[in-house]
Amino acid sequence: MMKLKERGFTLVEIMIVVAIIGLLAAIAIPNFVKARETAQKNACIANLKQIQGAIQVWALDAGSASTATPSATAVLSDYIKKWPSCSVLGATYTIPAVSADPTCSGTDHSL
Repeated sequence: MMKLKERGFTLVEIMIVVAIIGLLAAIAIPNFVKARETAQKNACIANLKQIQGAIQVWALDAGSASTATPSATAVLSDYIKKWPSCSVLGATYTIPAVSADPTCSGTDHSL
């Protein structure tokens, strides 16, 4: 009579595979977190550039001096379709004078 050999993985083999997957996850997760933070920072800087461009165009159209500060409604209604938002919860953008750069309140993102 022929004996059938049982097939399957041993506990040691399964533990080795789980350890390898855990090691790969420990290496990959910090890189994903850093990439996400970098992407959020770049998006915020792009928003700041958009606001700065809208302020510059407003100043040209209005013939304003470099010390003039536009209102949010003046910039929003004519030069920006939708006001951008930063990915940091509760962060807001401030509209400075024409000669200054806009800033983000929730982060160290700057132009």
